[in-house]
Amino acid sequence: MSHKAGFVNIVGSPNVGKSTLMNQLVGEKLSIVTSKAQTTRHRIHGIVNEEDYQIVFSDTPGVVNASYKLHEQMMSYVESSFKDADILLFITDIYESEMNHAATLERVKKLKIPVLCIVNKVDLGKQDQVETRLAYWKEKVPNAEVIAVSALHGFGKDWVWQRILELLPVSPPYFDKDDLSDRPVRFFVSEMIREKIFLHCEKEVPYSCQVEVDTYEVEENIIRIRAVIVVERDSQKGIIIGKGGMMLKRIGREARKDIEGFVGKQVFLETFVKVDKDWRESEVKLKKYGY
Repeated sequence: MSHKAGFVNIVGSPNVGKSTLMNQLVGEKLSIVTSKAQTTRHRIHGIVNEEDYQIVFSDTPGVVNASYKLHEQMMSYVESSFKDADILLFITDIYESEMNHAATLERVKKLKIPVLCIVNKVDLGKQDQVETRLAYWKEKVPNAEVIAVSALHGFGKDWVWQRILELLPVSPPYFDKDDLSDRPVRFFVSEMIREKIFLHCEKEVPYSCQVEVDTYEVEENIIRIRAVIVVERDSQKGIIIGKGGMMLKRIGREARKDIEGFVGKQVFLETFVKVDKDWRESEVKLKKYGY
């Protein structure tokens, strides 16, 4: 039997469930998930390997109209996902009546590769509402196969999976068969900490934060990690630390549990906060932080 391999890239508006779906398909929590828009900032690969195929899933930031240099970089990840996709998963949900970024939708409609239009969150709607949205997207994106799913509950996942396997091109693997992602462990550690900031901090604060792993030391019985949370303002630093340091302790405590589950080992996590003024608007600083 011929070996299949390809890039299955995921695009869509913010907060429609792209990261939740990728985590379901990969079988690991690689992309952080919160109810806030623009949680995902990077393009994250999740690799599924079997003897006769390799699927490279690619989660991308939600499509936005750029208002910061950071947003421009996030949109460049979306742009790159169109260029190397073998199959595109265009994610929407039952609440989205019109995609907020018309240029991206037009690009999806012109693609010559297979497109699966995934209508997510069908568990939250009545049958007539779901049927209306499915019919709408069948008309709106005529080159796509429209599939109803609930990424949170795994409904429709098996059908999406089957269609991907059928559409995957014949190819040798792109990555080593033992790889789960092309990102290092430090990246996922920083993302787990950033997720907790999104979950527990409000307004502009989580969007102004960047997490850097300064040290990652593996010892026989424990992994010692020192992470720095970067903010743009002194006032944001105070919010992250919280009264008596309670917010920072909560973020660190919850992140440590997730990190231990991910690495399979006891973790000692130290977190600190520093100010790097207007880092989201500086190309030099964005490059320093891996964007």
